Amino acid sequence: MYDVIIVGAGPGGYVAAIRARQLGLKVLLIEKDRVGGTCLNRGCIPTKAYYKDATFIHELNQSAQFGVSLSDWRFNLAQAWEKKQQVVEKLVSGVQRLLKDHGVEVLAGEARLSDRNSVVVDGAVHQGRFILLASGSTPASLDIPGVELPGVLTSDDVLELKEIPQRMVIVGGGVIGLEFACIFKAFGSVITVIEYLPALLNSLDAEMGKRLGVFLKRQGINVMTATAVKSIESMEGALSVKTEDKKGIKDMPADAVLLAAGRLPCTKGLGLDRIGVKTGSKGFIEVDATYKTSVENIYAIGDVIGGQMLAHVASEEGIAAVESIAGLRTRSASPIVPSCIFTIPEIATVGLSEEEARARGISYRSGKFQFAANGKALTMGESDGVVKVLVDSDDIIIGVHIIGPHASDLIMEGLVLVEKEVTRGQAIDMIHPHPTLSEALREAILDAGGEAIHLAPPRK
Repeated sequence: MYDVIIVGAGPGGYVAAIRARQLGLKVLLIEKDRVGGTCLNRGCIPTKAYYKDATFIHELNQSAQFGVSLSDWRFNLAQAWEKKQQVVEKLVSGVQRLLKDHGVEVLAGEARLSDRNSVVVDGAVHQGRFILLASGSTPASLDIPGVELPGVLTSDDVLELKEIPQRMVIVGGGVIGLEFACIFKAFGSVITVIEYLPALLNSLDAEMGKRLGVFLKRQGINVMTATAVKSIESMEGALSVKTEDKKGIKDMPADAVLLAAGRLPCTKGLGLDRIGVKTGSKGFIEVDATYKTSVENIYAIGDVIGGQMLAHVASEEGIAAVESIAGLRTRSASPIVPSCIFTIPEIATVGLSEEEARARGISYRSGKFQFAANGKALTMGESDGVVKVLVDSDDIIIGVHIIGPHASDLIMEGLVLVEKEVTRGQAIDMIHPHPTLSEALREAILDAGGEAIHLAPPRK
């Protein structure tokens, strides 16, 4: 009998398996597809490979400001696809080697729970004292007539394209939709983003979504908010997307339509009902603070439980779950989670937004600093964006929100400030190197107290 059987070898499952082995547990890791899960094979990594291509093209288009004249360059999506696959394969083989080196037994196949201690794979029964479900998620579809037509794509499908669609309509103004919008706009597609809600990126501080909308339009991306998609139809070898907003109904031609409607849990075929594992809204598995399900010895982590569906969250939940199983300590992953969005420019955020602070009745003040006033950003030719900091009435930094160059790297300092409840006074005593982008964060912190050095004082 195994100490723990883990179903799913994504960033939650394989990290949990390695941590379990470090704690001396006998582990069976079951994966029906490929180790690394969605993140490594069809999500974070392949999209970041394309994002690098996109940002490089973006820089080429800005080359004149650096005194560089370019002509007759071309982008080949098929070659970029090959590079993306090489990166994915290298990382997959790396994870496989790690699992082997740590002594994790890996089994390929589709898992089904037959009772609280038994998992069936291809007819063979495997016994475990504990079971950890980390089966991940899959792209959600939409109840729209025509979604089954050729050319209507999920995020998985888009990553397999070898030719650039001339016109792409993206249904959904969330993280996935907007990242692909920036990528394929740089590749040369004419992009339209359709969002049903009144604003983009509704889970973030509202100012970040508003500012991104401006930058997207500046790139030539057409953004339609408060707009419903009524149907998708075939039209002379292409597609037509019928939309409706307060101005009426409109038909929009497209060569490809990307459905970026979020993700749903992968629980089909697991047999959860048979053994009494409770699920809630949209089929996500219900867990307590230690990731234990309604069945005492069965745990669940990652996308399959909903919440913040991020790879780094799944990994931390996996570590917390197996530490509890091993009797080391009982805990949850930290609720303070940095989130990064790889649009052009990048967005990164941690802690409370203004909207969340107001909803909780927290008194706060904000400080801001534009990258347009940061020397390093200007030399890079990347002056779009702002750093925004929220400070509560006790002078504690409760939120950091960044849109601009290298936001995904800068947010780590914001995480430390928020996680460790650093006060504004403590933060401004930290010397930041010059010239760096990090100076913008310090100026925003200073501005929260009206002390920014590189901002003009408010007029009296």
